[in-house]
Amino acid sequence: MATHAFTLNDALERDGLRYPFGNLAPQPGELIEVAPGVHWWRLPMFGPLKHVNGFILDAGSEAGAGDPAGVTIVDTGFNNDASVAAWRAMLAGKPVAQVLCTHFHPDHVGLAGWLCREHDAPLVMTRTEWLQLRLLTADTRDETPAEMLAFWRAAGWTEEQVAHAASRGWGNFARIVSGLPLAFRRIADGDVLTIGGTRWEVVTGNGHSPEHACLLDRDRGILIAGDQVLPRISSNVSLGVSEPEGDPLGDWLASIAKLRQLPHDLLVLPGHGDPFTGLHTRLDQLDTEHAERLDAVAAHLANPARAVDCFTQLFRRPIGPDVLGMATGEALAHLRHLEVTGRARREVRDGVWWYHAT
Repeated sequence: MATHAFTLNDALERDGLRYPFGNLAPQPGELIEVAPGVHWWRLPMFGPLKHVNGFILDAGSEAGAGDPAGVTIVDTGFNNDASVAAWRAMLAGKPVAQVLCTHFHPDHVGLAGWLCREHDAPLVMTRTEWLQLRLLTADTRDETPAEMLAFWRAAGWTEEQVAHAASRGWGNFARIVSGLPLAFRRIADGDVLTIGGTRWEVVTGNGHSPEHACLLDRDRGILIAGDQVLPRISSNVSLGVSEPEGDPLGDWLASIAKLRQLPHDLLVLPGHGDPFTGLHTRLDQLDTEHAERLDAVAAHLANPARAVDCFTQLFRRPIGPDVLGMATGEALAHLRHLEVTGRARREVRDGVWWYHAT
């Protein structure tokens, strides 16, 4: 593995958080050791996020009899040729003991199947994330389901927007994720994984995905957070067509409260952005941000509104077709939480959801 060392001389502080590695970031195919036996990698991705982070955990010289023989990969990046080349450079012949994915989103699990096959390694995930992943990769129909078209119309999309989204086809998830193994190893909240002599506790969160796994090294003060805590942006929390009566934002807010029970001074290793310290500060920021957005949307509902009418209360930039789906999911999540908490009611007119403040 090509590993770069670092110093803490260039640490940055911004918005109440401390970034111990400053502007240092790994290039594709390179690793930065952020703690003994913990290596940070970064791969480019399309869209506003620009990159995805992941981590490689060494077996280490202190490995015990129960430790896996080889490195543990945490998240994988997208399934594309550039990412495959980067992985070959990062591993450089190292044996892989297991491939652990924090959640089912394709930037975190896209190459899991390929890595598992290349290295005869098991896939490790929480059960709900695995089941969601299997569901999406199995749904390869070409035509957009009628339920999805109705969902978009319910949010207030125009017929032109519905037609444009439908023209992209449906079973795209299976095409951007490498073929998965038929079996996986389950992890759950509270489990402890011993890797390289280090105890990593599994801490799950919800809202961004159904059973997102974080890994906590309590002794050294390290949290591999995936997308459950990001430093400069809020993770996407969306209401989806598969569970339209759910409350993902309520789940997200409950997870913020749960993660506040962890130590404040952890080194947080996120799925996007830079490693940082100041966990409780960031959780407070996220909590406040969503509370303010909920208040803004509730005030906006003095007059009946659809999800698409609430974009200006939730986002600081115009919503184009490239992010319309994510923005709609976020808007619906906020409206649904207002509905669940009794601050709004929903009325259906000609298949469109209209929300009123209570």
